[in-house]
Amino acid sequence: MIPESFIERLKDACDIEQTISYYVPLKRHGRLLKGLCPFHSEKTPSFTVYPDGQQHFYCFGCQKGGDVITFIREIEHLEYVEAVRLLAQRAGLPMPEDVEDDGTSRLKARILELNRTAARFFHQCLIDERGRDARVYLASRGLTKKTVRNFGLGYCPDRWDALAQYLASKGFTQEEMLAAAVVSRGSRGLYDQFRGRVIFPIIDLRGNVVGFGGRSLSDRGPKYLNSGDTPVFKKSRNLYALNFAKNSGSDKLLLVEGYMDVISLHQAGFTNAVATLGTALTPDQARLISQYAKGVVIAYDSDGAGQNAARRAINLFSQLEVAVTVLDMQGAKDPDEYIKTFGAHRFQTLMDTGKSALRFEIDKLKSARDMETPEGKTAFLNDFCRLMADVSSDIQRDVYLSEIARELDVDKERLRATTEAIRKRRAASAKRRQVHNLKPFVQDNPAGKSLAVKPEELGAAVAERSLIAMLMQNPDYYDDIRSKLTDEDFVSADHAAIFRAICAQLEQNRIPDPIYLSAYLSNAQMGILSLIMATGKEVTYKREQLDEFIQAIKQKPVSREEIAQLSPEEAYQRALENRKRRFSP
Repeated sequence: MIPESFIERLKDACDIEQTISYYVPLKRHGRLLKGLCPFHSEKTPSFTVYPDGQQHFYCFGCQKGGDVITFIREIEHLEYVEAVRLLAQRAGLPMPEDVEDDGTSRLKARILELNRTAARFFHQCLIDERGRDARVYLASRGLTKKTVRNFGLGYCPDRWDALAQYLASKGFTQEEMLAAAVVSRGSRGLYDQFRGRVIFPIIDLRGNVVGFGGRSLSDRGPKYLNSGDTPVFKKSRNLYALNFAKNSGSDKLLLVEGYMDVISLHQAGFTNAVATLGTALTPDQARLISQYAKGVVIAYDSDGAGQNAARRAINLFSQLEVAVTVLDMQGAKDPDEYIKTFGAHRFQTLMDTGKSALRFEIDKLKSARDMETPEGKTAFLNDFCRLMADVSSDIQRDVYLSEIARELDVDKERLRATTEAIRKRRAASAKRRQVHNLKPFVQDNPAGKSLAVKPEELGAAVAERSLIAMLMQNPDYYDDIRSKLTDEDFVSADHAAIFRAICAQLEQNRIPDPIYLSAYLSNAQMGILSLIMATGKEVTYKREQLDEFIQAIKQKPVSREEIAQLSPEEAYQRALENRKRRFSP
């Protein structure tokens, strides 16, 4: 366990506002900060940061929440110790020497070492006699020796277990090879996953080889094959060549679909090109791009699948306030072919004149309708108003409303009114969803000062949340609560875990700060605690409510199964006891 004295230093060094702002654009709303949630898709900000006091965050849309360590665990997909280590590195704090990792960190280190060894093996195979066919293929794609070296390209021999034998000779175990997903197990033992393929090492931002892509040189199997998910690699969270592109000096990234597109673009001088890894753009990848660029140029394939993927990407980037340009590559199916056909200069011109994301979306809406008929125009205008309702900028909405009104000879004010009506409906719906998420815990109260709910109207779980909120606000109530209640009285296992963690802190005369509790609670439990704290801020609890909450918690409902097992006399006695508890003054 990490010493709490170190966690206290970490809290002082890692302000939650600054940490989260690195990932999420935040805007101040009074004493709070709000932004679009990085953990789910949304148009209206429901992600809230509470920078004062017990620094924590909560999303009223997806219910994720917690302290700064929980945020890093969620956003970087790390275990607790790994998240603390990352924050400590950023803050310049040396980790305590006696911190014990579980086996996960050690396994990750071994996989990274294995991947580096495999990448060197693949590259050596490419440049010696084993890689003759692979070299011919790469030359046919126009790649120079310098480019091949720069990207560390390789070749896996078309043999059953050439890599597996080599790794075994270097001291790696079969379990480590399987965990790295470079081999699979068959009836004849281990066999190489990428045999007979040109290899594209996937390198993360720290320079680690985290996975591989392989292009088949035969008709056997899929044309491209990517590493499966491993403890060090999730293809939905990585981008090919971002390790190079982040140093390009450009404030834009060029997003393409495949390895060869990226490599051809880099060779042609477009060193800001990156690619997804065999999947449509994911929220994690979009967030990653937003950290390194103010804008993105989408150069997906010109076929229908590529254009649909572009639309999905536009939606993700719109939530991150990343400016988007979309290329229309007439005369070529992808960037690699475009450059080979028309040259780098014309590709640069294409980038300079690309469509804005909104223009791309509007043109797509038009192409889906018959604009020569009144019905087609009407359907397009309805689609157009729904699209405009998503645009946050008043100026941008006004520009496009004016343009379409002139183009189709319709009343601009009618379009504006329709758009605003849609915006109001969506805002009201978002507010209803947020209120719905709060109702299980806090009832609306005109004064907003007290919890105006009788104990018999509260379910036991709701009373548990109220009691936790009261204890977080008033730690001096602890002795009274502990003398009457234990975590075994709780009906919710998550509430019991939170209560237990808070009590452990108070027993050591420590304030139950979220950053100390996160060592003992899961991410989901930290989300529950953050909701309790967020909504509890709006309530002033009174000492006399304490016994009401405790009584409500202890007064658990009897299940039908339990009642069925009682004798008539026991059932009658249980009913009298329940009635007495409910109506006693």
